Amino acid sequence: MSESLRGRTLALLRKQGRPVSVRELVSRLSLSGDARRELKRLLRSLLEDGEIVKIRGSRVGLPSRMNLVVGRLTCNPAGYGFVSPERPGQHDVYVAAGNLGEALHGDRVVARLERETAKGWEGRVIRILERALQRIVGRFEEEGRFGGRVVPFDRRVLHELFVPEGDTAGAESGEMVAAEMTRPPTATRNPIGRVLDRLGRIDEPGVDLKVIVAKYGLPDSFPEEVERAAEAVPRAVRPQDLDGRRDFRGVPTVTIDPETARDHDDAVGLERVQGGWRLAVHIADVDHYVPEGSPLDQEAYLRGTSIYFPDRVVPMLPEALSSGICSLVEGEDRLTQTALIELDATGRVTGAELCDGVIRSDARLSYQEAQAIVDGDAETRQRYAALVPLIEAMDELARLMRKRRYARGSLDFDLPQPKLVLTETGEMTGVVAAERLDSMRVIEEFMLAANEAVAERLAAAEWPSLYRIHETPDAGRVEEFCDLVASLGYRIPTHLESVRPQDFQRVLRQIEGKPEEKLVSFLLLRTMRLAVYSEENLGHFGLATDRYTHFTSPIRRYPDLVVHRALRAQRSGRRPPPPEDPKVEALPEVARHTSEMERRAAEAERELIEWKKVRFMADKLGEAFKGYVTGVRSFGLFVELEEIFVQGMVHVSSMTDDYYAFDERRHTLTGENTSQAYRLGDKVEVQVVRVDLERRQIDFALVDVLQRAAGADRRPPTRPRGRGASPHRPSAPSSARPRTKRGGPAPRRRRTRR
Repeated sequence: MSESLRGRTLALLRKQGRPVSVRELVSRLSLSGDARRELKRLLRSLLEDGEIVKIRGSRVGLPSRMNLVVGRLTCNPAGYGFVSPERPGQHDVYVAAGNLGEALHGDRVVARLERETAKGWEGRVIRILERALQRIVGRFEEEGRFGGRVVPFDRRVLHELFVPEGDTAGAESGEMVAAEMTRPPTATRNPIGRVLDRLGRIDEPGVDLKVIVAKYGLPDSFPEEVERAAEAVPRAVRPQDLDGRRDFRGVPTVTIDPETARDHDDAVGLERVQGGWRLAVHIADVDHYVPEGSPLDQEAYLRGTSIYFPDRVVPMLPEALSSGICSLVEGEDRLTQTALIELDATGRVTGAELCDGVIRSDARLSYQEAQAIVDGDAETRQRYAALVPLIEAMDELARLMRKRRYARGSLDFDLPQPKLVLTETGEMTGVVAAERLDSMRVIEEFMLAANEAVAERLAAAEWPSLYRIHETPDAGRVEEFCDLVASLGYRIPTHLESVRPQDFQRVLRQIEGKPEEKLVSFLLLRTMRLAVYSEENLGHFGLATDRYTHFTSPIRRYPDLVVHRALRAQRSGRRPPPPEDPKVEALPEVARHTSEMERRAAEAERELIEWKKVRFMADKLGEAFKGYVTGVRSFGLFVELEEIFVQGMVHVSSMTDDYYAFDERRHTLTGENTSQAYRLGDKVEVQVVRVDLERRQIDFALVDVLQRAAGADRRPPTRPRGRGASPHRPSAPSSARPRTKRGGPAPRRRRTRR
């Protein structure tokens, strides 16, 4: 056969334009004997992957042609969920509680689109392709002779897990445990399972990390086979490794990384040439030491990415590679894939050459040291005297490149990032703003240029690979953002269906240096779609570029390793592989998996940091802090503290000095009697009134509201006019439940996570 059976089958289904039976597929594909059996195996595989769907009459078809969406289900503690489609260009599908069926949070599902509303599509889960939750982490509660139950730590998991008496592993009430689900839920009963591991009490040191590792199923160690493979890798560059490589060991080269970095993916060099510059971006040649399909490669693919916690790293590759032979350490020969980028005097890229190389880094600089050189620190400049001209030239070029990138509309979210101050036991003692230095921007600019150069080469050669894509924001989200910033006095002069990066960039320029800068930047970031990996080159909206990929971090990101292999194959002079090549056919799944692993890592990192913040606030009950309003909802205000990057909720039930009405369009809560309004960006003072470690939730109360409510409680009651009449509605006492605008008791609200 000239084409693979898989390619022919999918092509036939697309051409038919309707679901077909297996018998019809066999006939139209002219299959017999072994080919028929191969088709059945193929169809099972395509069904499991969600690329085709089986319907009544044993017919199969393409989901996109049958109002079906394949994606991951994200549940909300309130009981409903959303399906995030895997195919680029599709929108999230809302699924009501009654339409979830037996699906659980995180499951890979098929959803049927049922109706389109003003807020988007609504649908129903019709099939579960892959269970995400084989394990559930939560608090164990004894149930006497019936064993016990596990209350999920993740409130998006909507079912408690029942554990029979003999399967509790000796767990005690109140302990955090990791449990395995042995029988999934149905419409009438909860899931059943058994306890696998006791993790400790939630307030004990170190339990937070254990819970996060167990919850996200993070690997705790490498399999023996992988460790043996890592030990077999050479510890130094050998003469035979240099064949066909360009020698850069005589050219000044440095690595610039965080002070605590142990794996050095990239090194840079720069020289002035006639009419401009020649920038060398050297990237660790991981592919040379990790053969495709080897145990090392398979484990790296499963992990997808390294995960960085405040006091621990879960690496993608064993330390012998990540901190050893692959790391571009100072004074040692190291193999690289190198991008040589030519730029003119204005910082415009005029050409690029890509090759295999060998380098020897002259120095390992931290960002702080590189910045000190540029800032003129005498001691640092003396210590690195030979490199001062190089560092200064790098700073000069990066400024030119950044100016050009901004001119094309590229967005730069310069939001301050929190940095936790931890003890040796991992306990948080403070949180400060991480430094954002110009030296960091220098390396960022050079890496962006290298990534673009590689994407340009692969796209021009039509070579199958992975791209880093960032789609245009959803029009509904853009409209919501426009409304939000309009309430702060800003506007985006554009049509919602054709929004450009430049439109958002104008807003970022207007708010620069203003009190609301951080808030508007955060709101804009929330408006954007997530950047993901794709086998299709769909461009990168945020960077305002038509071609972009990830090439510069193969030690810690698997997609970069895929790109290295594609680039090396392209440079070999061979023709691009055909669409039916197994490696090409696998690219969509590689893109999906690595995107999911990236999201898993980001969620795990973020959740552990937020949990440590909550624990940090546990002994600060009653203390007052200054902050600003980052969100307004009908049930209250989200407030972020100014100095310690902690966010909490002011529930409307604590605002007892008045009745507050929510204006969804203007994003305000306004008192009916006092006309006191709270809106996005408002500076407020709050008091810590409750810290819930299990829910990772902090409750604040507004200090000015507490003061007004206290004053109202001290005032004598107003004498009624006539029979039962009162000129004013009395303020509710602090102990009263909130009331609706009509005066009746408000329904009890379930607390929601931030």
